Amino acid sequence: MTVARLRELGLTPDTRLGQHFLVDDNLVRVALRLADLRPDDVVLEVGPGLGVLTVALADAVALVHAVEIDRRLAPALQRTLEHHANVRLLWADAMSLDGRSLDPAPTAFVSNLPYQVSTPLIVESLAGLPHVDRWAVMVQREAAERLFAREGTPAYGAVSVLMRLACERTGAHGVSRAVFAPPPNVDSTLIGFRRRDDWGALEDRWPAVARVVHGAFSHRRKTLLNALLLSGVASRAAVEAALEGLGLPLGARAEALPPARFPALAERLVG
Repeated sequence: MTVARLRELGLTPDTRLGQHFLVDDNLVRVALRLADLRPDDVVLEVGPGLGVLTVALADAVALVHAVEIDRRLAPALQRTLEHHANVRLLWADAMSLDGRSLDPAPTAFVSNLPYQVSTPLIVESLAGLPHVDRWAVMVQREAAERLFAREGTPAYGAVSVLMRLACERTGAHGVSRAVFAPPPNVDSTLIGFRRRDDWGALEDRWPAVARVVHGAFSHRRKTLLNALLLSGVASRAAVEAALEGLGLPLGARAEALPPARFPALAERLVG
C-alpha cells in the first residue's frame, strides 16, 4: 500500500530527511504492543510519513500529535487521516520543536524516527517531554544498542548513562531493512522503554547530571579527571576532591562507571 501510494502521488522519499517508509503492518502492531498504550493516552509521533502508523495510533488512543517536516506529504496524510479527527498534524522540524508547547501534553512517544536525528530526539525527550512515560521507537540497530549499553562495553557512552538513569528497557524487536521503502543501508530495531519509577528524585537535577555525563565522555581516551577538566565542568581541585570523596581513583575512566555513580558526582561538582 505504501509503495502504491507513493507512485500514485508521484513522490520519491527524501533520504536526506531520513525517509524510509514502513511497509509492514505487522510492525505497526508490534510498536503498539511495545508502547503499552491506553485509550486515554496522548501520543507524539515524529515523522508520520504517509500515516500508516498514525492511523493505528489514532484508533488506539485519545489524541495523536503528528510532527512532519516534509510538506510534500500533505496530500497523502490528509487523505489517510480524513476520518481521524483525533490527529493534530503539525508541520515543523522536530529538532527545533518545544515539546512542552504541545497541548495536551504527550504521555507516550511512538515513532519510526529519521535515523540521523533519532538519538538526540530521544535524549531530549527525557526532560523535554516530562509527561511522557512510555516510548516505542524505530531506530538504527547500532543506535538501539547504544541506548541501554552496559558499562565497560564499546557501545557504552553518555547516551547509555542518561537513558539508564531515566528509563528501563521493556522490549525490542529486530527489523530487517527489507520492510521499508526505500530500504535503508542498515537494519533497525524497534525498542520500547518506560520512565523509571525513581525519575522524580532526579528530574530537578537533570541539567547538572547531563552536563557532567556529557563532559565525562567528551574525550573517551582520557581519564574521567582529564575529560571533566577539558570540558570545563570544574577545576582540577574540585574534580579530584569529588573523585576522592566518592572513593574513585584519579585514573578512573567514565566508561567503567555504572550510571548510578554519575548523579553523586554531579552533586559534588555542579550542585
